[in-house]
Amino acid sequence: MSKADIGVYGLGTMGRALALNLADKGFTVAVTNRETDWIEDFINDSAELAGNLIAQHTLQSFVQAIKTPRTLLFMIPSGAPMDAMIAQISPLLEAGDTIIDGGNADFNATRARSDAFKDTGLHFVGMGVSGGEQGARFGPSMMVGGTQHSWEQFKPMAEAMAAKFEGNPCVAHLGPDGAGHFVKTVHNGIEYADMQMIAEVYGMLRDQGNRSAAEIGAVLTDWNKGPLQSYLIEASAAALASVDTATGLPMVDVILDKAGQKGTGRWTLIEALKLGQSASTIEAAMGARAWSSEKAMRQDSETLLTRGGQLSDVPSTSDLEDAMRAGRILSHAQGFRILQAASDDFEWALDMGQIAQIWRAGCIIRSALLDELMEAFAQDLPHGHLILAPEMRARLETTVPALRRVVAAGALLGQPVPALAAALGWYDTMTRGRGTANMIQAQRDFFGHHGFERVDQSGKHHGDWQKLAQ
Repeated sequence: MSKADIGVYGLGTMGRALALNLADKGFTVAVTNRETDWIEDFINDSAELAGNLIAQHTLQSFVQAIKTPRTLLFMIPSGAPMDAMIAQISPLLEAGDTIIDGGNADFNATRARSDAFKDTGLHFVGMGVSGGEQGARFGPSMMVGGTQHSWEQFKPMAEAMAAKFEGNPCVAHLGPDGAGHFVKTVHNGIEYADMQMIAEVYGMLRDQGNRSAAEIGAVLTDWNKGPLQSYLIEASAAALASVDTATGLPMVDVILDKAGQKGTGRWTLIEALKLGQSASTIEAAMGARAWSSEKAMRQDSETLLTRGGQLSDVPSTSDLEDAMRAGRILSHAQGFRILQAASDDFEWALDMGQIAQIWRAGCIIRSALLDELMEAFAQDLPHGHLILAPEMRARLETTVPALRRVVAAGALLGQPVPALAAALGWYDTMTRGRGTANMIQAQRDFFGHHGFERVDQSGKHHGDWQKLAQ
C-alpha cells in the first residue's frame, strides 16, 4: 500500500472538512479518530474520494501509514487533550516529523510546546484556521507558526488546500512558535468587533427605524455591493432574509437574544492589556455578549429603569453605513496594532501586509477593506499607526462624522451601540495632542506619592499639593 502524504487526526466537523479538502486536491490522507466508529462512517460518506483516504484504527498504524518525514495535522481540542496526544504520539515519531495543532489554542501554550520540542528532532506547529466548515472543506485562510523545516514540509499541501484570492493562496508562514495562533486569536477578536457593530446597526434599524428583518437584510445586501463588501455583511443579510419554517417568522425573530463565546476574544483582550495596547472595540463586543446572558435582569430593567428620550430623526441608512465603515477601520487598526506590539515583544517580525493578504479570502473577516489595508501597509506608516496612512485618513475624514452622529443618536435614544462608541472614543483620544493623563498622574502622586514627569524638566518629580481639610 502506498503511504499517505499527510495524516489527519480528529474527524469532527473541521477535521473531516480539511481531510476531504486535502484528498480533493490529490493528496493521500491517512485518517483516524479517538472514537474509531467514526472512521468507517467518514470513509463511507466520502466514497468519491475514498481512493485518496487511508483509514487507520490505531495510533501506531496511523503513524506508520504516513511518508517520512511525517506531517500530522491534529484537529482536536487544545489544552490538556493536545498535551496528552503529544505525550502519546511522540515516542512513535522520528526526527524530522511535524505535529500541527490546527485548533484554536492559547498562543502561550503553543510557545511552551514549541520550546519543549527543541533538540528533540521533532517539530511543533501552531496553525490558525479560519473559514468555518465550508472554508475548511473548500479553502480556508491559514496562519502558520513554527520552524522553517516544518513549513517547507507542509507548504505544498497548505497552498493547495488554502483559499485563493486572485490566484494567490491565503496561507503563510508568519513566524516561529506561537505566531500563527496569536494572529488567529487577534483575527477572531476583530471578528467579534465586526459582528457586534453589525448587530448594533441592526438594532438601530429594528428598534428606532421600525424596519423588519427582511427590510434590514435588503439594506445590508445593498451595502455589500460597495465599500462594506464582506463575508460578515453578506452572511448577516442572508440570515435576516431567512424564514423559520416552523412559525413562518423571520429566523432572527425566533432566536433568543443571548450570545456566548469560546475564548479567543477574551484571549485577545488579555494579551492586548499585557502588551499595553487598546482593544476597546473588542472589549465592547465581549461585554455586549456577557450582558446578553443576563436576559431576565434586562427584561425587568426595561420597566424599572429610565431609558433615553426621543429624536426627531433617527440615523439614516447612509449614516449607519458610513458609521460601520469607520468602526470597521478603527477596529482593524486596533487589531493590527496589537499584532505589531506582539511581534516586537516576541521578536516574530510579523508582516502586516502579508497578514492582510491572507485574510482576503477563506476567513470570516474577509472584506474589501483588506485590499486597502494591504496598500497602506506597503508604505511607511507614521508612528506605525494604520489610522495615519494617507488612505485611511481620507476614509476616516469622510466617515467619522457619521459615526459621531450615530453614537450621539444612540446615547440620546437609549439605543446601545457599545462597539461603535468605543471605536469613536479611541479615535477621539488619538486625535488629541494634549490628553488628560496629566490629571491621572496628579491624582496618583497626590494620594500615593508615585511621582510624575514634567513638560519642562526631565526626571521624576513630586507636586506641592494643597492639603485636604481635616
